[in-house]
Amino acid sequence: MKARIKWVEGRTFLGESGSGHKVVLGTAFGTEGKTPGPSPMEMVLIGTGGCSAYDVVHILEKGREAIEDCVVEIDAERAAQDPKVFTRIHLHFVVKGRSLAANKVERAIALSIEKYCSASAMLARTATITHDFEVVDTATTTVA
Repeated sequence: MKARIKWVEGRTFLGESGSGHKVVLGTAFGTEGKTPGPSPMEMVLIGTGGCSAYDVVHILEKGREAIEDCVVEIDAERAAQDPKVFTRIHLHFVVKGRSLAANKVERAIALSIEKYCSASAMLARTATITHDFEVVDTATTTVA
């Protein structure tokens, strides 16, 4: 796996993945305090959520569950001292689908966080990672 980061200006950087996808990274800088994109540490959280969401969707689809949506809301805290690693990360999953079995959703999330998600495995070395979830049954949801 490869990546490339290019400094653009101020505290703005352009990241490019080995597969050619690009993302602007940055932190507030200068008198305007502009934030051109997510900070690198925000990208770590986004990557972790994406890694786990991918696993959950894959596991549920493989189990023939009628999943329609998966959202991961992440709340994290960092150490006060440099290198300011993550010390606490909480992932809240909102999984929507038709008659999803809550125990299968719970199992898929646990498998992701404890076994398959490389990002959460790395972060677990410095952070306490917790999770919870809610299942929204779209078979019983009415559209107003």
